[in-house]
Amino acid sequence: MTTTASATSVDLASPLTVPQLLRSAAPLEVLAGTAVRDRVARGRAYLRTVLADDERPVYGLKTGFGALVGFAGRTDDADQCDNTLAHLGAGQGPDLPLDIARASLLVRTWSLAQGLSGVSAHVVEGLAKMFATTFVPAVPRYGSVGASGDLIPLAYAAQALRGRGHAYLDGTRMPAFEALDRAGLSPLELDGRDALALVNGTSVTTAATALALSSVRASHRALTALTCLLVDVLGADPGFADPRLITAFGHTGAVDVASRMRTALEGCVPSGKRALQEPYSIRCSPQLLGAAEDALRYVDGVVAADLGGVSDNPLFFPGDDLVAHGGNFFGQPAAYAADVLAMVTASLGNLAERQLDLLVDPARNTGLPPMLAAGPGRQHGLQGVQLATTAFVAEIRRNVLPASTQSLPTNLHNQDVVPFGTQAALRSYDLAALLRLLCGSLALGLRQAVHVGGRRPAAPRCATLLDALAEAIEPVDPDRPLDEDVRVAADVVVDGEW
Repeated sequence: MTTTASATSVDLASPLTVPQLLRSAAPLEVLAGTAVRDRVARGRAYLRTVLADDERPVYGLKTGFGALVGFAGRTDDADQCDNTLAHLGAGQGPDLPLDIARASLLVRTWSLAQGLSGVSAHVVEGLAKMFATTFVPAVPRYGSVGASGDLIPLAYAAQALRGRGHAYLDGTRMPAFEALDRAGLSPLELDGRDALALVNGTSVTTAATALALSSVRASHRALTALTCLLVDVLGADPGFADPRLITAFGHTGAVDVASRMRTALEGCVPSGKRALQEPYSIRCSPQLLGAAEDALRYVDGVVAADLGGVSDNPLFFPGDDLVAHGGNFFGQPAAYAADVLAMVTASLGNLAERQLDLLVDPARNTGLPPMLAAGPGRQHGLQGVQLATTAFVAEIRRNVLPASTQSLPTNLHNQDVVPFGTQAALRSYDLAALLRLLCGSLALGLRQAVHVGGRRPAAPRCATLLDALAEAIEPVDPDRPLDEDVRVAADVVVDGEW
């Protein structure tokens, strides 16, 4: 009987997708079928042939690492494995989020399964078995420059798979050997090539960028829907999304976003109480959201290429009798993409904050009470939430400085240029969480606006969104802590399809 991939499984014979990375946070069936096993076996057999030839150099097996490539490595395979991983045990800081750690290993497993790394078959099989459990290596956040891949974080992951260091099982941190035992897994046995192949890739960078992209895309969809709800609740004229106007603008993203907005606003009738031209946070929203869409499509392409590519050094091509030494572990594409993602996040976050500011301001919200308070003075409505959104935007802005431009030489100038893609990716992942909260804050404000006198949306799709928010969140009347309400509102609008 042939085993095939399903919605809850990953077939290593096919390119990875972002939804699969998202699912890898939980137990997941990872399939290494005949085609995968055959190509891994061919790569391993070719490696043995190359190693038997004393005249053929192979980095990391017959040599030292990095700047010490000119010196001989250890002759014993087990010693070479220990030597590879031990010197990389220099990471610091808090552990990576568990979803990133798991997704990183799925990316690494797929890369090794392509048969170009010369790894042992049991390495791919052992990694596949791990995904059926809740085992997660404990990986420190700081230490990677993303140049020879994510060396230090992946070394911690490899050590945990060997039963060294620490790991999580069912969300609880414990010694790695104990987590393996409880999960029913055997410690992974590695030789020198296996160890180097596990660490010599951009898997952490790729995984974090992909997860951040997924989150920002969801917030982008939510913010598009919330902008439409804002237009309808305020009684603004939706003519700013007219197809003739937007087509004349000439940008594909804006055309597509405006089309979605017109669909959402179908049935919306202007109140006639607003100025001829709305503030830019409404009037220019198709252009802003459209530019974000164009930028996100660029990031889509980079992530797809990374998920379908092999990041390792060297690579082994049996059919061409070639050992290729090069730089496929250099994470510059993802560094640029993650920096773009951060900039998109900043613009979207600023839009959400400005729209909430408009909504709570009686000079601009068509006569609704200040701060959307049910009883201004005796109650304070969204005042605390608006303060928090200001802090969120400031935090995002503070972290938007491109990481990809910060190259610093290291490793005795062997790594004389570095992309810092890991920093860019992890930063974008963090900022995506703040953007989600900004969407939740605006959603809460819109739900409250209708409670204190804003009109019920005339467009059916906008009304459906408002009803979903009203069902999940009580009006702010009287005042109460709203931190949980912001998170609930974010769940409704970001995780829903509007």
